[in-house]
Amino acid sequence: MSYKVTLIPGDGIGPEVSSAARRAIDATGVSIDWEVAELSGDIIAKTGQSLPQHVVDSVERTGIALKGPVTTPIAGGYTSVNVALRKRLDLYANVRPVRSLPGVATRFEDVNIDMVIFRENTEDLYSGLEHEVVKDVVTGLKVITRTASIRIAEYAFKFALSAERKKVSAIHKANIMKLADGLFLRCCREVAQKYPQIEYNELIVDNASMQLVTRPEQFDVLLLPNLYGDIVSDLAAGLVGGLGIVPGANMGEKHAVFEAVHGSAPDIAGKGMANPTAMMLSGVLMLMHMGELASAKRLQAAVEKVYKSKKNTTKDVGGSATTDQFTDAVIAALA
Repeated sequence: MSYKVTLIPGDGIGPEVSSAARRAIDATGVSIDWEVAELSGDIIAKTGQSLPQHVVDSVERTGIALKGPVTTPIAGGYTSVNVALRKRLDLYANVRPVRSLPGVATRFEDVNIDMVIFRENTEDLYSGLEHEVVKDVVTGLKVITRTASIRIAEYAFKFALSAERKKVSAIHKANIMKLADGLFLRCCREVAQKYPQIEYNELIVDNASMQLVTRPEQFDVLLLPNLYGDIVSDLAAGLVGGLGIVPGANMGEKHAVFEAVHGSAPDIAGKGMANPTAMMLSGVLMLMHMGELASAKRLQAAVEKVYKSKKNTTKDVGGSATTDQFTDAVIAALA
């Protein structure tokens, strides 16, 4: 069977890590017809659109995309490509597995970290409803709906049940934002009642952040609104070695976009220094979504074998290998 997949290389180091991931995925033997949809800051500047139509059209055709990082301007400029893509395709569930990798030096080498973070992906403060009321006074609307909250909670609990996970932790700030986060929390409780076999608990987001850096092993599945999920998932990545080794997925009813969650790192673009692990492991998630479970397991194991050997790893995790050398090592480990 052959699959059609949209490849969005991105910019900065995006083309390098995307190419590496494509090589590794192809080496598993899964037949993929890659449809390349170019997207970069330059293209956005020329088209005047943060999400050009040719990208949307491609993902709507294929239903699946593997996406590299795209630069997002800070405090001005065009809208985040990621936010625009999630809204346009209704990719309501952001899923980020955070696992310890063998051979990666961290502060928690003696602890096995294995958690999956589920972040509502379409609303909250990321709705983009900001307004300058008068000069130097800006308001931003935090939008929380029952529909979106129930939907992400159902997604997280269904995953927990199918993956034989034991606990779901809802993260909130309902002690202060009693209406918005209160609604999110009530929805989580409502869904939790339908899954009595899954342990359920709740943590205020500031306490959860402290707990993550003191006892990360206690966490299994985390369930969060958009903003907290964005922050906490990056914090969790830092526990296992950083954003360069953590994959991500954006899931909807009809489309799925798998992506490295790190930035475009223009300062090292073209130098052969980029770590493609996050893109490769996002490819693992993609293969699982496609039902190619054996190939997904092989690629995951190959990446872990390279890390465990402590050879051919990139500079950001203490090695000296180039992007291509790391990729070659992963492909060799697949054999």
